[in-house]
Amino acid sequence: MLDNQFRDRKILVVDDEERMVRFIRLNLEHDGFRVIEAFNGTQAINKVRSAMPDLVLLDVMMPDIDGFEVLRIIRETSATPVIMLTAKGEEDDRVRGLELGADDYITKPFSPRELVSRVRAVLRRTEMATGTTHGLIEVDDRLKIDFDRREVWVDGNLVNLRPTEYRLLYHLVQNAGWVVTHDQILAKVWGYEYQDEPHYVRLYINYLRKKLEKDPSNPKYILTERGVGYRFVDFRRKALEDKTAPE
Repeated sequence: MLDNQFRDRKILVVDDEERMVRFIRLNLEHDGFRVIEAFNGTQAINKVRSAMPDLVLLDVMMPDIDGFEVLRIIRETSATPVIMLTAKGEEDDRVRGLELGADDYITKPFSPRELVSRVRAVLRRTEMATGTTHGLIEVDDRLKIDFDRREVWVDGNLVNLRPTEYRLLYHLVQNAGWVVTHDQILAKVWGYEYQDEPHYVRLYINYLRKKLEKDPSNPKYILTERGVGYRFVDFRRKALEDKTAPE
């Protein structure tokens, strides 16, 4: 069975063959993963942005947009780990996928054991490198966030966030302590086609502040870096300092 470390991670499976998607879903769900499905490249691109999966299993051969082009578009806006699925097993395909930013590849046909092993290995490697946050995040006594459950709590009350507000918060928190530029936010939250719409960012930052901040005019969580972008308070560093501070 799956290590508890990876239980409930969301895997987006992209393949135009429904039988293959069903086979992968059954085996991943058996090991505790949650599975999202897409049957063409367009669906895949949209679901990476809307569902924010932890990993993508992406077939190379698809009718509308092939897997290589889907991967290229994903990499313009997201660092989500991607494992390519190929029936050819040819070295050129493997090299091309890795050069475009794939994290690994699996050649069809593959066994359920190999599939789960590769998924776990890429998740482990990615989460160690990026410090991806899962489970309950206690920013401070007021604000608590659980991305696995898609819940945000302020002063003990559940806050209702719209999908775009949630995606914006997710990307800010995942980069806590670092400045995220306007262009990066637009690409990750709305998509690369919104690069010329910076007012979206300002508008939704204001929406989030009104819902999360005690005083939106004097924010403590979502900080403005003038002329550059926004930075979520570095709650991880603060928690570490609190633990190591002498009593």
